[in-house]
Parts: sequence; structure tokens; C-alpha cells
Amino acid sequence: MAACISILLLIWAYGNIILSAPLQERTHASHQCKKTKVAVLGAGVAGITAAQALSDSGVEDFLIVEYNSEIGGRCRHTTFGRDPQGKPYTLELGANWIQGTVSPGGPENPIWTLAKKYEVKNAFSNLSSLLTYDQSGPVDYLDKLDTFEDAYAAVESDAGFILVENFQDRSFRSALNLAGWKPQGDPQAQAIEWYEMDYEYAQTPDVSSQEFTIANFNSTFYGFSEINNFVVDQRGYNAFIHGQASEFLAENDPRLLLSTIVTNITWSHHGVTITNADSSCIEAEYAITTFSVGVLQSGDITFTPELPDWKKIAIQTFQMGVYSKIFFQFPPDQIFWDNSTQFSLYASPTRGYYPVWQNLDLPDFIPGSGIFFVTVVTDQSYIVDHQDDETTKQQILVTLRQMFGAENVPEPLDFMYPRWSTTPWAYGSYSNWPPGLTLEGHQNLRANNGRVWYAGEATSAEFYGYLHGAYFEGKAAGEKIAACLQGKYHQDCSNGNVYKLLHGTTRPDEYSIENGWTQTSFQTVGDVDVEGGGG
Repeated sequence: MAACISILLLIWAYGNIILSAPLQERTHASHQCKKTKVAVLGAGVAGITAAQALSDSGVEDFLIVEYNSEIGGRCRHTTFGRDPQGKPYTLELGANWIQGTVSPGGPENPIWTLAKKYEVKNAFSNLSSLLTYDQSGPVDYLDKLDTFEDAYAAVESDAGFILVENFQDRSFRSALNLAGWKPQGDPQAQAIEWYEMDYEYAQTPDVSSQEFTIANFNSTFYGFSEINNFVVDQRGYNAFIHGQASEFLAENDPRLLLSTIVTNITWSHHGVTITNADSSCIEAEYAITTFSVGVLQSGDITFTPELPDWKKIAIQTFQMGVYSKIFFQFPPDQIFWDNSTQFSLYASPTRGYYPVWQNLDLPDFIPGSGIFFVTVVTDQSYIVDHQDDETTKQQILVTLRQMFGAENVPEPLDFMYPRWSTTPWAYGSYSNWPPGLTLEGHQNLRANNGRVWYAGEATSAEFYGYLHGAYFEGKAAGEKIAACLQGKYHQDCSNGNVYKLLHGTTRPDEYSIENGWTQTSFQTVGDVDVEGGGG
């Protein structure tokens, strides 16, 4: 009897051990994990470029894990409306522009290089092709654009001194105020400011860094060119990503795991284990996570052990903006807007309320389509993301009828918009640098946790928010990990620069390649070079 009781107690104790073990351990006990050298988490620009860099460096043992059923990440399109033959048009839900191409004698934006290589159709986006409106209809307030640009020039010059002289950063709003630009109470001036700032960064000047907003803009538009090209390729913008992938992935390549949702990353200085929603798992020597800041902030993916405070602070400090394009198709024979102009700007008493309209019914874009779309960002995006389509549509039709006359605006043939803030594999559109965050603080967003590396547009110090930022970060991570695997990397392969105690500013000598900053971009901040002179 005693022996039986002992056996029962042993069975009970063993059962409790099993039941109390972490779910991940129990899952892995019953499933054989896939094993690989490198797990690339996410198949957007950063993930595909990282995998390509691994392959180009001779590392073929990798797996790419992607939430969706196709590659491309936030470079994503959909079908919308119909042409006269009944065929739907392809429109971009996410990334849409090639921002900065190439200047004579200068470096070339790699996205421009890839767009040319894979013949991605695009057209010049002329931001000066602009008409202005308010609640009373057409009204010319473009003179306020000149006033804003004068203030911006002063802010730009001041940002150079902040960086070079190691002064304290401030918000872009305070910098504009100091430069004499104070649009409060003036809907027209607020619309101009929105067009110049929010339209680019998906955030207001109030929550944007002066120093790094200027550096970000200059690195792209002075570093490459001031040209913005709008992609209208009916294959979708991500045709270039599919082109990249075709160079190293075979059709139905088993290394590409689509429709696979990561739920946990267990990390150490010796390896990484990834657990997925379907209870599958991957054991890797290294992992590259290309998840958006929004996903990292959400907590949908857990880390074991918990991430250290320096990493959690970095993740929660950086911002994720939302950029929402709201599409209308009107009868092509009833176009009511000026069909020779690319952009229309609406000044509402409520700042950011359906402000910027873009005309796609132009010869170089999608002629004959009758497509006209409006863009809203973060605060207004949150509102439209949480209301029904019909409410949003009627609000916008009221706005259009104020701009163009109620008798001129017909009912649309089609209407659609994405809800990026609630999309669980993105939780937003792209990142933005808040005021007061130093380069040290941003480096903590880039830095490794053991064998987990981070890459994506948000981890780019110079090009955050841009596709080319994702490209550069993915390429760097892939090349460095390949070097680690081959014993060629000169640094500790499980650690990058980490700043566990953050200072109020970043020393000039810390603007280095190790912290994601190149000498070229350092010299293009404002009108101040490294020595503090003009140029």
C-alpha cells in the first residue's frame, strides 16, 4: 500500500512538474524544432535584403518567417475600382514613393536602383503642383508656404549647431516658434504646416525632434536627390522585393515560411528559439527581427527572458506613426477637381482633417481612372480606423462638397482605405523620432539582445521611416551575421553598442558607423559641417 501511495505521489509530482513548465518548453517537448543558422523574422524590405546579404556572403542556411501569405511587409497593395474593361486597378496601401533618387556624382538610393532593375513604373511627384481650398471653396494661400519655408530654413541651420555643438535637442514645434512660425488659430497656416511636416513624418511638429527630423530629411534629399517619385506599377510596388527574392530563393523554396506567426523569442548569448502560433518552433544560431516598432510595442510577441530595461525603454520611446490613404473612384466623365494639378490642400478648422488630396487621373499616373485620394495621419487615422466605412465616406464627401461645390461632387463608384493602426503585423505605418531622444537612446533600439539582432526602417538612425532605411539596416545585419558565422567580424557577435545609462545629449564622437551614423550624413545636417563651418 505504501509503495502504491509513493508511486501515485511520484506520478502526481511529475505531472505537476509537466503542467507547471512553461508552455514553450512543453510545446518544444512534443514538436521537433526546425534548425537553422539564421532565422530572419519578417519578409519586408529589411528581411528580404538581410536574407539576400546572407546568401551573397555564402550563408545559405537560413529561414525567413513571414506573418502574411506573401512577402513585401508594409510595401503592400490591393485592387480597387474598375477600368472601362472591368479590370481592377492596383493601388498601394502602404509605401508608395521612391524618396530621393540620385544626383550627378552622388550616391544612388538603393530603392531607386532596384526600381530601375525590375522596371517598377513610377512618375514624378510634383509637390509644387498644388491648389488650395478651405470651407468656402478655392482660395489661394500659397504665400504662407513661402513663410513656412523661411522658418524651416532657420530651424535647419539651428539643428546643425545643436548636433555639432552637442546642445540639447528640442521639439520641432518649439524650433518653429522660435523661428517666428506660429500657425495656431490660422487653419490655412496649419494646413500648410501639415503639408510640409505631417505629410512626411506622419506626426505633428510637437512630437518630432528638431535635430533628427532635419538630419533625416537632409540625409535622404541632400544625400540622394530632392526628387519624389510615386509608384503606379500595376504589379505593385513590391515587385522589386519579389525581384530581389527571386535572386536567391527558388519557387516554393522551403526556407520561406509564409503564414507563420511568431509569438515568442527565447534568446541568449548562445542561440535563439522562436515559437510560433501554430506551436511550431525554430532553433537558430542567430535571429534578425525586422518587426515594426508598433509590433514590438504591442507585446504580441513575448521575449524569454524579458528584455532588459534599456531595450524596453528604447522600444517604448520611439514612435510609430500611422499614414492612411483613403481612396475614391468617381465616374471618369464627372471629374470635378482640376485635372491638370497633382495635389489639392484643404484647410479645415480642425487641423489634419482630410487635408491633402492627390489626383491619380493624370497622364503619367493612372489616366482615365477617376481616382482621387486623401491622406490622413496618426491622430485622424486613429479616428477613421475605429469608425465604420460609411461614416468616414460621408465625412469626406461633405469636405469635398465644401471644396468643390455640393452640386459638382457625385457619389463615388468605389471607396476603400486600410486600417494600419489595427493591423496586427504592423500596428502603424512607419516610425518617427521624438524630441529629446539621443542617438545613444536610438542605438539601444538597434542593439542586439544576445543573438537576436534588430533591423528595419526604425533602426536606421539616418533614414528612419524610409524604405531605403530598411534596406540599409537589413543589408548590414545580414552581412555582419554572415561575418560572425565565418569568424570574420571584429566585434563581439552577441553584443552591439549599448547605453545602459542614457545621457541628455550624444557626444559628437558617438556619431559613428557603430551607432548607425555615417560621416556623410553628419556633414549634411543643416548648414554646419563637422568643423562647424558653412557647407
